[in-house]
Amino acid sequence: MTPLPTQARVVVIGGGVIGCSVAYHLAQMGCRDVLLLERDRLTSGTTWHAAGLMVTFGSTSATATELRRYSRDLYARLEAETGQATGLRPCGFIEAAADADRLEEFRRVAAFNRHCGVDVHEISPREVGDLFPLARTDDLLAGFYVPDDGRVNPVDVTMALARGARQRGARLVEGVPVFDVLHAHGRVTGVRTAASDVACEVVVNCAGMWARELGARSGVTIPNQAAEHYYLITEPIAGVSRDWPVLEDPGAYGYYREEGGGLMVGLFEPEAAAWGVDGIPPAFGFGEITPDWDRMAPFLERAMGRVPCTATAGIRKFFCGPESFTPDLNPLVGEAPELANYFVAAGLNSIGILSGGGIGRIVAHWIVHGRPDVDVSAIHVDRMQPYQANPAYRRARVAETLGLVYRCHYPTLRPQTARGAKRSPLHDRLAAAGAFFRDVSGWEAADWYAPTGVEPKVERLSWGRPDWFPYWAAEHRAVRDNVGLIDMSFMSKFLVQGRDAAAALERLSANRVSGSDGRITYTQWLNHDGRIEADLTVTQLDDERFLVVATDTAHRHVLAWMRRHFAPDAHVFVSDLSGAWAQLNLQGPRSRELLQTLTSADLSNAAFPFRAAREIDLGYARVLAVRITYVGELGWELYVPAEQALHVHECLVEAGAASGLAPVGLKALASLRLEKGYRDYGHDIDNTDDPWEAGLGFALALDKPGGFIGRDAAAAQHTAGPPRRRLLQIQLLDPEPLLFHAEVVWRDGVRVGYLRSGSYGHTLGGAVGLAMIDAGQPLDAAWIAAGRWEVEVGDRRIAAKASLQPLYDPAMARVRG
Repeated sequence: MTPLPTQARVVVIGGGVIGCSVAYHLAQMGCRDVLLLERDRLTSGTTWHAAGLMVTFGSTSATATELRRYSRDLYARLEAETGQATGLRPCGFIEAAADADRLEEFRRVAAFNRHCGVDVHEISPREVGDLFPLARTDDLLAGFYVPDDGRVNPVDVTMALARGARQRGARLVEGVPVFDVLHAHGRVTGVRTAASDVACEVVVNCAGMWARELGARSGVTIPNQAAEHYYLITEPIAGVSRDWPVLEDPGAYGYYREEGGGLMVGLFEPEAAAWGVDGIPPAFGFGEITPDWDRMAPFLERAMGRVPCTATAGIRKFFCGPESFTPDLNPLVGEAPELANYFVAAGLNSIGILSGGGIGRIVAHWIVHGRPDVDVSAIHVDRMQPYQANPAYRRARVAETLGLVYRCHYPTLRPQTARGAKRSPLHDRLAAAGAFFRDVSGWEAADWYAPTGVEPKVERLSWGRPDWFPYWAAEHRAVRDNVGLIDMSFMSKFLVQGRDAAAALERLSANRVSGSDGRITYTQWLNHDGRIEADLTVTQLDDERFLVVATDTAHRHVLAWMRRHFAPDAHVFVSDLSGAWAQLNLQGPRSRELLQTLTSADLSNAAFPFRAAREIDLGYARVLAVRITYVGELGWELYVPAEQALHVHECLVEAGAASGLAPVGLKALASLRLEKGYRDYGHDIDNTDDPWEAGLGFALALDKPGGFIGRDAAAAQHTAGPPRRRLLQIQLLDPEPLLFHAEVVWRDGVRVGYLRSGSYGHTLGGAVGLAMIDAGQPLDAAWIAAGRWEVEVGDRRIAAKASLQPLYDPAMARVRG
């Protein structure tokens, strides 16, 4: 066994394409004290048997699209840089649309991808056939063609990255298993290998399908799960050319490319088979799984129907190998919340090759500079929760996630497997009221409510108005005109207490959050670059007790941020109350009238003003009532111990019967908050935005004593004048089309940004959303007013209006009651 150094700055575990990319980029960025350890040989695991597609088309995530574009460009230049070929063949790529819904999806994707710099063209079925002559095209509606996409050789790409890393000083060692990651006082200190211990400052777990087991030994949650993944390779077929593009037809579960004079038919079947749930064999680095012909035959037959000659050509190989998938089909990337300097780059969901270059660059930048330079809210490993690593959860969810690769990605498509992990104390009452539930970070949350006598179910997923649109509209109007009750128990809730709690939270918070008992404050937590790490509220309960409330998805990020930024010797303690307290939001112009019938507390404006927080009596319960809103109306957030939540709910529903209290779901919450322009972290704002760009400068207290993390950067941003990028509210002037996410915004015939979130403004009378706009100059109200605004929805550009101010109640009159 090769002798190892006693120490290195960074140890990368795993020598597949991801590990080699991380090592390459670390060395390229000047961090050359890098040791990569591979238990077997480079490319073992899943890299060696990857299909090698190099495709930039297909995502409505700016981060994912950039990962792909960067990877393609990197692979194109690696041979000249390292002397090792990558096998890149820009033979083109075609996405086939065989039904109206996929056509709509791909037109929306194509519009966004063009905005991101992907050269994609909608082509006719005849043109698809001209480019891929053996394909059946009589049932196609269109194809989406990217001339510069194509394929690579996965082994050659990995070897080129490895050579480039070595040329810059990194050390890569094969045949050395890592048994454990060593740590002390919450930080990485080294690794234990079969040869010796190696001290290090940073570890990067790139162990692929073994990443979960390795992480578990250090208490790090990495819930990726292997599944069977198939492709078939035919014998040579007359007329097949290496120059043909890669063809993909999700409706037939297949992709097709030349291989050895024949064709490869790759499969993503709708329901997969989990593999290695109890653990991946350590010696399976270059192993194969015996194919399940009986299970796969129907899917293979359908896939072959797109290229009929594959059904009669001889079969050279029907390959089955493991591929690991994550619960939400996004990669697991970044610093683990459990352990400082423990980085993860795993769970690539069968896109490791086509995004591997970009993933390596992101992780390396994060390590070298201390933070990522792209939006990582959807891929950060800290979004995952420990229960998702349970065997039963992984087995159930992975059967669905592989199939989601080729599902039509409807805007309301939600996971159906591994459900019911978390339920609000009110779950049964909400179900009885007609709730249609969706998965919200594992919680069963009411999305919308069916009226009495109607079963709450989705008849058909659609890009148009869903069958439950009228129910959603009624809930929305109930909050605007009367009063509604929303169960928000899934929110992240932390009690922060101790004699240093105020000072500790002031250091994290860009706004003033202490100094007045019984007051809630909306604030951001910034990093040292003045970019937003969290968007939340802090309520001062008394001199030494504070309630921090954040979104469900930010749970572990917020908790880790506190633990890592509170001084080690500070007298401050954090308790997670997320499951211990229910949260009921009573909102609408009649909310005060209803709540006043249930409490002896004075709820008048004088006694209980906006932003006040008081403990009140409500029936037999003691409730923390906070006068705040996320929908733009008079209202209260009610925090209730879980054991009294049912009682409080019963009191509200009984008392509300006379006033028409409506149960309200998350669809209405979204449409209400977007009419008002309220932000949602991870959707409208992320770690690449500063508060001025996000329109949140009003929540910064630049002059507060002692400052806060990111204060100097935020002040410099403000001094520089109006930003070039701003988050604007957008409304379509045509009342019919819907907005969801990633629709491109045009000003005077030029693309200037895209929708980060969209919904339907039932009060405003049209689809509404929030878009990050890049003006190329200081962006102000005059520039907005001088432009002609449009939004690209599928293949149409629809007239719109844009605003810096909320389109609904900009003066806050309704909120202040």
